[in-house]
Amino acid sequence: MATVAISGTLKDELLKFLKKNRKADIVTTYLFFLEKKFNISPVLFIRDKMIYQSQEDLIKNLESQGKLWRETEIKIQYGQQSVNEQTTKIYICPFTGKVFGDNTHPNPQDAIYDWVSKCPENKERVGGLKAKRFFVSEDPEVIKNYIVKRKEPITKIVYSSAVTGKLYNSKQAVIEDFVKNQLKPIPLEEVPNQNRFQIEEHFLAFIQKQLEESKINAFAETLSGIEEFASFIDQWLEEEKDEASDSE
Repeated sequence: MATVAISGTLKDELLKFLKKNRKADIVTTYLFFLEKKFNISPVLFIRDKMIYQSQEDLIKNLESQGKLWRETEIKIQYGQQSVNEQTTKIYICPFTGKVFGDNTHPNPQDAIYDWVSKCPENKERVGGLKAKRFFVSEDPEVIKNYIVKRKEPITKIVYSSAVTGKLYNSKQAVIEDFVKNQLKPIPLEEVPNQNRFQIEEHFLAFIQKQLEESKINAFAETLSGIEEFASFIDQWLEEEKDEASDSE
């Protein structure tokens, strides 16, 4: 019968696994072996209830189908002007130059009162309270001095998550959020027996191929030739006998 090559490092990992999981059977142990040998890190894509062979495989798959992120164009508008060409009356703070226009603020007179009463630069006091002194002007030439041309809006390319719809500054940020909130690691030994989720077709084909009886027997044969695994082999053989007896 063919045997399976098991490196020294992998042998040590198998021993640690079996000592920690005393009730693990030969198939569970074999699946753990496959996970380490092929460096498999299965993940569950929570939203689609689908298990993939690795995070990398899933991301590559979704990106190829345009199902992970989308390039989106947004406009960035700079702040609203305090005074513009349509302003006919302004209220000015004498301490800071802060200005409120009659057409750019819904209540400019209330706003200027509130501003000067809290203004740190206002050192004037009336009866122990800050003076609520301010300037008012309807002179077009004075008003013109306060008109500051607003910057034109700029267009920027950002990325939206195809899963959540949230915007991110880069594709990498979309992927990082996806990994953090949409994926859940799952050990390979738990994958074949679960029935709550689907297994991605290529991953499923890999598992079915590796779980051929001849390959499991070859793995067991290899372990039987390593002294440290003798007690575990005996345990599995005993379990097989018990199962055979129960079925008679």
